[in-house]
Amino acid sequence: MEGLRALFVKPDPNAQMRKCNALIRSNIRKLDRDIAQVRQAELKTKNLILQADRRGQRNPGQARQAQREAREFARELIRVRRTSARLVTSKAQLSSVQMQVNEAFAVRRIEGSIRASVTVMRDVNALVRLPQLAGTMQELGTELLKAGVIEEMVGETLPLDDDLLADDDLEAEAEVDKVLGEILKGRMDKTGALPSTPPAAAAQPAKEQEQHQLEEEEEDQEAMMDQMRNRLEALRS
Repeated sequence: MEGLRALFVKPDPNAQMRKCNALIRSNIRKLDRDIAQVRQAELKTKNLILQADRRGQRNPGQARQAQREAREFARELIRVRRTSARLVTSKAQLSSVQMQVNEAFAVRRIEGSIRASVTVMRDVNALVRLPQLAGTMQELGTELLKAGVIEEMVGETLPLDDDLLADDDLEAEAEVDKVLGEILKGRMDKTGALPSTPPAAAAQPAKEQEQHQLEEEEEDQEAMMDQMRNRLEALRS
């Protein structure tokens, strides 16, 4: 009976608008939570870079390992920042969708008809591709299709453009150097660029210094790499 009624009775525009707005508000709240979590991860990663740098200063024998660790954390920070930027952009798109959906329903009340919005269709298609919102955005898209606000939706399996180049871009040493320069700026202003050899060890004869560093690195490398991997896993989880 309900199925037959749905064929002949037009859906209530006010109910459609309320449902669309509820879905949009739910997604905005989720994005707000995700943005807050990503910003916490960004702060944590900055602190890990500073900790690695301080450890290299305190223990000259671990300077090279500490620098490698700092660079790995810098790459992780780049990933975190890109995720944050994508989430902020998605929230702006979603807010735009909400404004245009309400405008479309207002026009429907006045003119008795609704016109499909190309802008809403484009933004909804983009937001469906965001993993955090894929499910609820599909539901929102279905409601907007029923209401006539949009005409079609693309599949949700299209990859995000930023992710296509992420792996190659993240390996750019210039970008890593820029991040490290930003995080360690205060210390580098005082002491200059990160030294390739620890100051305390520079006074030793070259061969003795190299042998000492090799011994220290062989003892600590595995433990330090395990520690770094655990921290990165904690950030990603």
